[in-house]
Amino acid sequence: MVSDTNQYQSKNVCVIGAGPSGLVASRELRKEGHKVVVLEQNHDIGGQWLYDPNVEGEDPLGRTPLKKVHCSIYESLRLMSSREVMGFTDFPFSVKKGRDMRRFPGHRELLLYLKDFCQWFGLGEMIRFNTKVHYVGPLNYGVSSDDLKWVVRSKEKNSEELVEEVFDAVVVATGHYSQPRLPCIEGMDSWKRKQMHSHIYRSPEPFRGEIVVVVGNSYSGQEISMELVKVAKELHLSSKSLNITEGLSKVISKYDNFHLHPQIDTLQEDGRVLFTDGSSILADTILYCTGYSYTFPFLDTKGMVAVDDNRVGPLYEHTFPPSLAPSLSLVGIPKKILGLPFFESQGKWIAQLLSGKKVLPSCEEMMKSIEEFYHSKEVAGVPKRCTHEIDTFEYCDKYGENVDFPKLQEWRKQLCISAVLNSSVNLETYRDSWDDDDKLQEALRSPYFTQLGTQNFIVPKKNKRVY
Repeated sequence: MVSDTNQYQSKNVCVIGAGPSGLVASRELRKEGHKVVVLEQNHDIGGQWLYDPNVEGEDPLGRTPLKKVHCSIYESLRLMSSREVMGFTDFPFSVKKGRDMRRFPGHRELLLYLKDFCQWFGLGEMIRFNTKVHYVGPLNYGVSSDDLKWVVRSKEKNSEELVEEVFDAVVVATGHYSQPRLPCIEGMDSWKRKQMHSHIYRSPEPFRGEIVVVVGNSYSGQEISMELVKVAKELHLSSKSLNITEGLSKVISKYDNFHLHPQIDTLQEDGRVLFTDGSSILADTILYCTGYSYTFPFLDTKGMVAVDDNRVGPLYEHTFPPSLAPSLSLVGIPKKILGLPFFESQGKWIAQLLSGKKVLPSCEEMMKSIEEFYHSKEVAGVPKRCTHEIDTFEYCDKYGENVDFPKLQEWRKQLCISAVLNSSVNLETYRDSWDDDDKLQEALRSPYFTQLGTQNFIVPKKNKRVY
C-alpha cells in the first residue's frame, strides 16, 4: 500500500544483529534516509557465519538461558545451495581468486562475501561491535503505533555500565540458529553418558572409536552423520521416518558401521538406547540434530509478541507485530527460503514503511490475515512449530511486490531445484558433481553477474559424476 503523502520521514533506527539480515536491513534503512545504529554482540559481522571453534564451557544441551556461543556451524560445513543463487540482488556472490572457488563453498567464503558486501556499501561505520542488547521495550505504551518510541539497553563487552538509548524504531535481526531445540525422551535427564546438541558440534575427531547415536534426519543430521561414520566405531541415525532418500540410502549401504533406526523410545541409565521398534544399542554419545527455537530474551512487548511452540506471533507476513508495527519489526524469521534476497526485500519494506512511503493495512486487517494464515496451516495439517517454513518461491515473489522488489530469476529457481534433486540422489557428491550446466551458463550470462561493471565470475570446475 502506497502512502498518499510526499512528506517522507527520517527515523532513528536500531538494528540488533550484524548477520546477513541485519546488514542488508541496515543498508536499506540508510538508503531510505534513516539514521541507523547496528548493535552486534560479537567482534565482527556475520552472525551465524562468524565461525567460533571455542565451545568450551557451553552447556552441551544448550539448556542454560545465557549462551556464550552464538554460532552453530561446524568446521567442515559447506553451503547447500550453489553460490550463484545466494547473493543479494545487487551484489553477486562471485568467485574470487585466492579464495574458496568451489561452486558450493565452505562457510568461511560466505563470511568473506558478507565482509565484501559490508565494505562495498560502507556499512561498518553504523556498527557497534562487542555490544550485547539486554533490553528492548516501548518507552510510551498506550500511544498509537506511529508514535511509539523504543528503549534499548545495551552493554559493551568490557564495560559494567548499561547504556540506555531511545529510538524511533527497532529491527530485530538476531537469527534463529542459536537456541537448541530438544526432543522429550523418557530417561533423557538420567542418562549418564555424553549427550550434546549439534549447536556445539565442530568436528568428528572427539567421537573417534565411539558408538554414536545421531537424533534427527534433517540436513544437519545427515551431514554430521556422514562425517562421524568415518571415525566412529558405529553410527546410528534415529529418524522420525524410515522412508529416506535414495542419496541417504546410498551412504548407509556404503558403510558397514552406519545404521538407520526409528525414533528413540527410552534412554536407560546404563547407557542403553531403546528404539520404538524394540531394538537397542549401548551408546557412548547421543548427538541431537533436532533444530533450534526462536528466542528473544531481551524483547519486552508485554505479551504482544510471543513464541509458542516455535511460532513467533502474531506476525504479519512473518515480519510485523500488528499492534507495534512498523516501529518494531523482525527480519530473518522465515526458513526454507533463499535467505539473502528475501532479507533484502524485508529490509526495503521496513525502510519504506518507516519513511512513510508505504503504509501497512490496519491492525485489524493484519490480525485477520494472520488468523486466516494460521487456519490454512491447521487445515493443511502443518504443525505449529513449522509456521515459518516457507518452502516456496511464490511466497517470496509475492512478498517482494510490497516494494516492487524484482522476482527471483527463473534460472535462480531452477538452480535451486536442481541442487535439491541432485542431493536427494547423490548426497555425498552433489556439491562437486552436477548436471545443470545449461542453467549455470544462463546465470553467468545474465545482467546479474555483470552489474558491478566487471565480470569476475569464474566457472567452477566439477568432478566426474559418481552414481
